[in-house]
Amino acid sequence: LITALGHFPTHTTAGMSGRGKARKPAGGKKHTKSARAGLVMPVGRVHRYLKLGRYARRTSTAASVYLSAVIEYLVAEVNELSGNAAKANKRLVRVALSLFIILISSFFKIKTITPRHIMLGVRNDAELNELLKNVHISHGGVLPCIHPSLLKRKSYSDSLMATSHSGAGGAVINPLPVTNATAASSASARVLTSASTAAGTASSGIASSS
Repeated sequence: LITALGHFPTHTTAGMSGRGKARKPAGGKKHTKSARAGLVMPVGRVHRYLKLGRYARRTSTAASVYLSAVIEYLVAEVNELSGNAAKANKRLVRVALSLFIILISSFFKIKTITPRHIMLGVRNDAELNELLKNVHISHGGVLPCIHPSLLKRKSYSDSLMATSHSGAGGAVINPLPVTNATAASSASARVLTSASTAAGTASSGIASSS
C-alpha cells in the first residue's frame, strides 16, 4: 500500500477547484470605476463617503454610480447656465475651477464664471431654483428687480400718438412712433393742422351747397 501510494503525489493542484486553483495574472490596463461607468465624477470616492456616512448597513456600487451621475448632470447644467450668464456679461478673465467650467468656458469663448453668474443661472431656472431655494450662494448678489412704480411712465403725447385718429372722409391716420418731446409736439401740430384743414374744407362745401 505504501509502495502504491508512492506513485501519486500527495500535494497536487491538477483537477483542484476553489481556493487552491492557481490564477493567471491579470493583464492589460487598469480601469477605474468612473471610466467603466463612463463618468467624470469619482465613483470610488463617492462610494467611500457613502460608506463613511453610515446611511445604511450596506451600500451597493450601483448607488455610488447613480449618485455620481446625478452630481455630474447637475454640475454640467449649472455650468451651462452660468456660462450663458457670463457670455451675456462679456467677462474675459482666466479661470480654472474645474473640468466642467473649463469646457463650458472654451465653448462659449469666455474665461470667467463668477459666483454672480452662477446665482443668475440658478435663479433664472425654475427647476434649479426650486431645488436650491434654501441655498445661499456667497458673493452672488441678488436678482435685479425694479418696482413698477419706479419705471418711466408714458407721456400724454406718446399715448396720443399711439392711438389712431380718424380724419374727415373716414381716413385713418397712423402716426409714426416718436422718440423725444420735440418730435411729439411737431407730430401733434401736424395732426391738428390736418384736422383743421379738413374741417374748413367741409364747412366751405356746406356753405356753397346752401
